[in-house]
Amino acid sequence: MMDKLTALCKAMITYDKGDPRRIHHFLKVHAFAVQIGREEGLDERTLFRLEAAAYVHDIGIHEGERRFGRNDGQIQQELGPDEARPMLESLGFDRDDVERICWLVAHHHSYGSIDGPDAQILAEADMLVNQYEDGAPLKQNEALYHRLYKTESGKRMFQELYFDTYEGIKK
Repeated sequence: MMDKLTALCKAMITYDKGDPRRIHHFLKVHAFAVQIGREEGLDERTLFRLEAAAYVHDIGIHEGERRFGRNDGQIQQELGPDEARPMLESLGFDRDDVERICWLVAHHHSYGSIDGPDAQILAEADMLVNQYEDGAPLKQNEALYHRLYKTESGKRMFQELYFDTYEGIKK
C-alpha cells in the first residue's frame, strides 16, 4: 500500500506542477492527517485511505479555476472526485478504496456529513493548515475549534498551533 501512496504523492506533485502553494498545502495536510490518524489509532486500511484523500483532497481546484474562475470549497467538492478517480484507478487503487477516497474529497468541507474517523481527521488536518495559510483571527479560531475539532490529538495540535496556552481556550 505504501508504494501506491508514494506514487500518488508523485502524481499529485506532477498534477500541480508550477503551483508550489497547492503542493505545499496538500503535503502539510497529509502530514497532519497521518500524525492525527496514528495518534488516534486508526487501523491500517482507514489510515491508507485517509493518507490518499489528504493528497488529493483539493484536486478540483485547478479545474474549478479553469471552468468557473473560482476554487471555493463547494467547487473543490463537486469537481474533485472526477479529477481524483482516474488518477487513483491508474495507480491501481482498489475500487472500494477509490470510492471512499472520492467520498472524502466530495465532503471534506461539509462538516455536517462527517461519517467516520477518516472524514473527521481529514477535515481537522485541512483546517489546521487553512487557518495558518489564511491567517484567521483568534475569535474565528476559537469558534472553529469548538465547532469542528473532535479528536483529542487534533484539539491538542490546534491549541498548540493557535493559542498561547491551553488555558487560552474557553471550554
